[in-house]
Amino acid sequence: AMCYIVIVNPNQITGFNPKLSGIWNAVYVGGLIAAIIGTLLMTFLAKKPFAQASGMGLNSFFNVVFIGEAIGAAKRYGAGLCVILISGIIFLILSFTGLRKYIATALPECLKKAIPAGIGLFIALLGFKNSYIVQANQFTFVQLADCTKWITYDTYGSINGGAAPVLAAFLGLIAIAIFANQNKVKFLKKASVIFGILLSTVFYYVFTWTAPTWNGMNIGQTFVDFGTYGFSVFKGESWATLFDGVTVGNIFTVIMLVITFCLVDMFDTLGTLYGTCSQANMLDANGDPQNLAQCLMCDSIGTVAGACLGTSTVTTFVESASGVAEGGRTGLTSLVTALGFVVCLFLSPLASIVPSVATAPALIYVGVLMLKSFANVDMSDMRSAVPAFLALIMMPLTYSISNGIGVGAIAYVLITLFTGKYTKKDIVITVIAALFCARFALVAM
Repeated sequence: AMCYIVIVNPNQITGFNPKLSGIWNAVYVGGLIAAIIGTLLMTFLAKKPFAQASGMGLNSFFNVVFIGEAIGAAKRYGAGLCVILISGIIFLILSFTGLRKYIATALPECLKKAIPAGIGLFIALLGFKNSYIVQANQFTFVQLADCTKWITYDTYGSINGGAAPVLAAFLGLIAIAIFANQNKVKFLKKASVIFGILLSTVFYYVFTWTAPTWNGMNIGQTFVDFGTYGFSVFKGESWATLFDGVTVGNIFTVIMLVITFCLVDMFDTLGTLYGTCSQANMLDANGDPQNLAQCLMCDSIGTVAGACLGTSTVTTFVESASGVAEGGRTGLTSLVTALGFVVCLFLSPLASIVPSVATAPALIYVGVLMLKSFANVDMSDMRSAVPAFLALIMMPLTYSISNGIGVGAIAYVLITLFTGKYTKKDIVITVIAALFCARFALVAM
């Protein structure tokens, strides 16, 4: 379910600009090594079935803020990595002191219960989008796929919809549900998601009458470019560019960028941990993820490592829920995932054999499983119901886990304050809400 990150991450950071092939190669290698480091930390330090890689959304934001056009991109790329490093070090300090865990456990109960369900909707949206079942519409915002045509193509000749990919994904989802709902053949039930992905892959190539392609890659040049650009945080010109007052902006701009990356990474990770642990019954007596401090430590170290290796913020991936849905409960799951990243480091074309259409059923199915947590929200109390609903719905609608948490936190503080129920324990969530207000007001993302 995570294999798309291998190619998407360098594409997002470079903005699909063919003139930035050197940076693309550096991000490709650096992103994979950072993913391996972060995921192995989950194996041996946290001992949990979570995988890490550069966060989607954050890498696109990285491109918009730092890369832009090809001219001078190398210097701006280095400056951006410096911002990631600063935010990672801040995370590391918060994790070592226990403040990050304190912030996590201070979240109101209604948000803790809404976050997994919101992530479920978000994951399902990713699945519907990747399988072309749901598409953009300039008048109605979104629409159901046009199935009057068997296959549709974009301007580059790539498949971008039609009945064939939709049917492949839909049949894969139905297959997962059937396998997961039978008890006679145990291995089918245990590996229902994997078999669903494999079936969808077969359906996709049969229905579209295409064959998987193996695109060669100059591995040697990739590693040469990684050595040239990947370690930019260790170059003085990267730091000089960051604080020159022109390229990135003034010191206030730099501070707000650091805060933005910190907020998004922190709450994307917390949301993922609460969501997947809730699904896997890995919450403690207080409703918080087991080994939370160790998981947050892994995330912090992963971000610092990623910045040093040439990629944007490393975070715990929401697709980890796919592994949990398959029965993953220990670090062995993340170990296998890390080994998969190692393979991709040298055999990148493997990642493109399984199309996004085939992994979409897994994401939709996991979304179904994660929605059950919302049933525990007290919908009779508007102090819980409104913030929980906003967190739930804003995640898929804004395409961001952290945005959903931020809007929910702001609503919770305002309702609590003006209903006279504000207490000392709400101070932490108030600070969080204030930071999100500043981020929403000053940084568009």
